[in-house]
Amino acid sequence: MNLKRYLDAANAAEARVSEIAAQIDKHFEANETDQALALRPDLDAAKAQAQGAHQLYLSMLNATSGGPDPAQRFMPADGNLQVTMDEADQPFANPGEFFKAVKVVGQYPGREDPRLRSLKYKDATGLSEGVPAEGGYLLQKQVNDTMIQRMYNTGQLLSRVAADPIGANFNGALYNGVDESTRATSLYGGIVGYWIGEAGTITPSKPKFYEVDLKLRSVAAAVWATDEQLSDTVNLAAWIGRTVPDVLRFYAEDAIYEGTGVGKPLGIMNSPCLISALRTDANKVQFADVVNMWARRWPGFQDYVWLCNNDVTPQLDQLVLASSTEIPLRFVDYGPDGVMRIKGKPVLEVEYAATMGTTGDIMLASLSNYQTINKGDVQEMSSIHVAFLANEQVFRFTYRIDGKSLWNSALTPLHGSATQSPFVCLTSAST
Repeated sequence: MNLKRYLDAANAAEARVSEIAAQIDKHFEANETDQALALRPDLDAAKAQAQGAHQLYLSMLNATSGGPDPAQRFMPADGNLQVTMDEADQPFANPGEFFKAVKVVGQYPGREDPRLRSLKYKDATGLSEGVPAEGGYLLQKQVNDTMIQRMYNTGQLLSRVAADPIGANFNGALYNGVDESTRATSLYGGIVGYWIGEAGTITPSKPKFYEVDLKLRSVAAAVWATDEQLSDTVNLAAWIGRTVPDVLRFYAEDAIYEGTGVGKPLGIMNSPCLISALRTDANKVQFADVVNMWARRWPGFQDYVWLCNNDVTPQLDQLVLASSTEIPLRFVDYGPDGVMRIKGKPVLEVEYAATMGTTGDIMLASLSNYQTINKGDVQEMSSIHVAFLANEQVFRFTYRIDGKSLWNSALTPLHGSATQSPFVCLTSAST
């Protein structure tokens, strides 16, 4: 078998790719954008032909190699294999440097940074490995981790809810929740205990469960980068590191608080277990309101926080008893960190809460009872074509998450008719 013929064909196809890429590069440098773009189909076809030719050569090579392992013929005689780090193996210094490299290769294919080659073959998810707009180049994993860490470190809700990562080849998770709405007659949805005498009998009983079905939803943000920003890689890296995590965190936490469950997580405000305590005055938050909310919480959890809109905090600072100008000592106080506390639980100002005087302007929540799943790292892709003539490039960041309460109803305690829940909000006086 003449292997040289297949090798020559593969080399010729690769040379054709380089030739077309050089022509495109030349047209771009001459500001002949139309001519350059007109050659893109030829470049794509040449790349596909080169890939096929290389695969054919490797197939023929493996077919003629002796022994069970074709790769054995490339091993040193002494069996000692040494691995060296070439230019393509070196990491980018920062995200901005990577963005700049993607921008350059998108405009001038002949100037590809060697460090992009390992990324496009290892991580590409688009239709064409060599076209950045189709997923050819993806960000380094360290950028993903940094964004996730910032989202959770700066998030008032994401840092407190229950969160489980979902592995490869899965897009959701099932959780078994206890279907319990009352403890007056049984526990855990149906288990009954009996006091019995000697030789007494008991009636069998069993718990009741329900499924909490979570399927990943996607929240995304697109970031524009100009040539000026890309030329200042340190500034761009810092800006991306500040901005994108805050955007994704904002929408994820807003869904956790008030999401409808349609294309996004089912938020606490729409949870079937939410208890709405009726406020005393339509335009205020009074001492009696806070006390009533506290009384409706399920007391079995210790991680409660007060979530409120920032226009509610002046009301909390002025809480007084109806018949006095003061409130019980240390009912409301401030810790060494400057955070307000009510009954020892921190008050967190979140803009997802409704404005003062409306349902959901303040909430008492045990956030560990809200379950989320995520796909781990933020996924990124880039395109130079959306605003090509404006010398801008767009980077798209996607985060996959879902969540809902682990409780499917409020709970009636053993004694008393007032239901309890890990989530209690104050409702408007007209409701």
